[in-house]
Amino acid sequence: MIIGVPKEVKDHESRVGVTPAGVKALVEAGHKVLVEQKAGALSAMPDEEYQDAGAEIVGSAYDVWRLADMVVKVKEPVESEYRNFREGLVLFTYLHLAPIEGLTNALLEKKVTGIAYETVRDRTGALPLLTPMSEVAGRLSVQVGAEYLTKEHGGRGLLLGGVPGVPPANVCIIGGGIVGTNAAKIALGMGAKVTMVDLNLNRLRELDDIFNGRVFTMASNSYNIERAVSEADLLIGGVLIPGAAAPKIVTKQMVSKMKKGAVVVDVAIDQGGCIETAHPTTHSDPSYEVNGVVHYCVTNMPAAVPNTSTLALTNATFPYVAKLAKLGAKKAIQEDKGIAEGVNTFDGVLTYEAVAAAQKREWKPITELV
Repeated sequence: MIIGVPKEVKDHESRVGVTPAGVKALVEAGHKVLVEQKAGALSAMPDEEYQDAGAEIVGSAYDVWRLADMVVKVKEPVESEYRNFREGLVLFTYLHLAPIEGLTNALLEKKVTGIAYETVRDRTGALPLLTPMSEVAGRLSVQVGAEYLTKEHGGRGLLLGGVPGVPPANVCIIGGGIVGTNAAKIALGMGAKVTMVDLNLNRLRELDDIFNGRVFTMASNSYNIERAVSEADLLIGGVLIPGAAAPKIVTKQMVSKMKKGAVVVDVAIDQGGCIETAHPTTHSDPSYEVNGVVHYCVTNMPAAVPNTSTLALTNATFPYVAKLAKLGAKKAIQEDKGIAEGVNTFDGVLTYEAVAAAQKREWKPITELV
């Protein structure tokens, strides 16, 4: 198979879909790998390393897309990339289709096999390709939040951990999954007071054990959320429904009651966000204010630390890339239920129920099509 690795073009997206180590393994397995010039440069992976691993360096993205049987990326294609779609192409990347109807239309129109990292499942039913970036984003959310709490960034002028005689900042984390757990680790490590809100009481018990009672846990309901949000200096949104638009857990009214100079970081923003006042931002223009509350809602947060993020992501994605290359997409989908779960579009048909529900479209299970 010919595998194409284009350079990411989303604003300040600096990760890359395959590392030189991945290229070496693919070439040794008999495949051809085309890497766009400088695709890995911002992840500290220069062209020379790709060439030494056996990749062919290609001067233009157009040629990578045109020649490849399968394109492996990191982020969902932006509008300027839609023209590269064609029938029979396999696209393996984060897609986050639920809030992006234009991308869904383009994939269906061109009959692209779109396999989304965020909906691939492993044998336990977990989301192995979402986990590493959720870990990065969760940890990064607290670093970013701490920075935006400084006066220079419009925040309240707080040091997250306080100092002797001065209490620490209050961090409220909505969602006790991978994002929330990793955010809590960093927030506690920086000395903050941490409150975690989740709907699942068993998960709250687990979190209480994990953190040895050092986090305050609250059952998710509108009363508790409003109370926790009003006390928060830093509010982190980490609610996920796989493949679907994130539910709006925190309302505009709740945000209006937050302290002036408080900070909101909505990690769920690439699925539409779980905070009603959140809208997508970029690394070029990352923040804005609503009612005096600073909002940071960058849709590709892990791109701020691309070397760590690329290595963490490709550790998880590469076995799937290798399987798709070895078997071809159709056979891999037939043989691996986890890969089948990842298919969002196939031969002009939408195949993921949560995306169909978000966009009010018809859909068919992939099992009926292969």
